[in-house]
Amino acid sequence: MKRVKKALKKALGIQTATEAGEATLLIGLRNPGAKYAGTRHNIGADAVAVVADRIPASFRSAPRGIPAQVADGRIADSRVRLAMPTTFMNESGQAVGPLIRYFSPESFIVAHDDIDLAFGTMRIHHGRGSGGHNGIKSIVDTTGGTEFWRLRIGVGRPPGRMDPADFVLQRFSTDEEAEILLQEAADVLEAFVAGGVEAARQAAGDLKRG
Repeated sequence: MKRVKKALKKALGIQTATEAGEATLLIGLRNPGAKYAGTRHNIGADAVAVVADRIPASFRSAPRGIPAQVADGRIADSRVRLAMPTTFMNESGQAVGPLIRYFSPESFIVAHDDIDLAFGTMRIHHGRGSGGHNGIKSIVDTTGGTEFWRLRIGVGRPPGRMDPADFVLQRFSTDEEAEILLQEAADVLEAFVAGGVEAARQAAGDLKRG
């Protein structure tokens, strides 16, 4: 965990790209409900929840009937707004589109699972396609574009011939130490808020395992 703190410390040392008074929006994708709690598909929302616990901040229903939960707080000297859709993953755009239109954030990032990255690897991307991720596809279809930041969190590849759809709905094994990955993903999200894109990329690179 020392290298996690070191990476975050370096990231926070970079000047923030978010102006004072403007809230950066962190969105974590998931499937709602106890049935899906702790699954690979939910790691984006779970990482945002870790950030909320650290601040701390409490989630509430989003305004104007937007199907999401939101929370507000500060990281370093920057304001942050956290959001988790209450839609199912394949309908994420129904929440993300209205969230962006309502809050008009200066900057925002969507955190989500990715089976094309080795477990524990993280990448910051902008302006790319969905890569087969149905939550991202829904956001692209709803917003009409790919011009947004994403934190891709590697959850590993399905073993053998397992259907990827079944794999991402599984929970992590004890050996994978998912709690460490969650804390590291939260570090990257905090770096994005406090230090901007390059800070987040630096943190993600320093934390890469595979």
